[in-house]
Amino acid sequence: MTAFAVDQLVDGRIAVMHHSNMSEPAAKRPAATRADLERLPANVLGEIIDGVLYTFPRPRPPHARAIGKIVADLDAPYDRARSGPGGWWILPEPGVELADSPEVVPDVAGWRRERMPDLPTGAITLAPDWACEILSPSTRQHDHRIKRPFYARVGVQYLWFVDLDAQTLSVSRLERGRWVELGVWGDNDRVHAEPFGDVEIALADWWPAPAQAAAP
Repeated sequence: MTAFAVDQLVDGRIAVMHHSNMSEPAAKRPAATRADLERLPANVLGEIIDGVLYTFPRPRPPHARAIGKIVADLDAPYDRARSGPGGWWILPEPGVELADSPEVVPDVAGWRRERMPDLPTGAITLAPDWACEILSPSTRQHDHRIKRPFYARVGVQYLWFVDLDAQTLSVSRLERGRWVELGVWGDNDRVHAEPFGDVEIALADWWPAPAQAAAP
């Protein structure tokens, strides 16, 4: 009978690996596959990073709203070249297939069109140039401990962390394989943040109302 080993519990996210012999060392366990994702309940999301399946609940409304606001700020000037330079694909929650990681899902991600001239009709197999993660109680440790080093390893050039509780945006750029923090902004700041410095973003539009901020 097939079993699953629980390797890690991170703020409600469970890391599991597909495994048929529980006495076998973790390092030798077969990597999780897309079939493991397909077995997840409808109310559970999952992604596979370095062969490990991480599962977590669907985003709460403040999280989903922040994704929509970020996409709205970047889509017109960068994806559609309206009142901005264009040259990007900006996508919410894209499924990205990379080596040993067949399902990686940034909250928002962007690809320069010089690297990806056409938007694939199937899976995207190219690491994004920019990724944005919305931090929440159920994702904070996972995004910092798992996804941040993973993004550096696969060559994502810019990483944004949006913290809804602290109402901050932190921006990092990859230099020689390491993240260099370019700045932290918050509250009512209006920012020109790399790699999208051509437009001004009003961060106040991203933050939930006080009643929403208290939701888990």
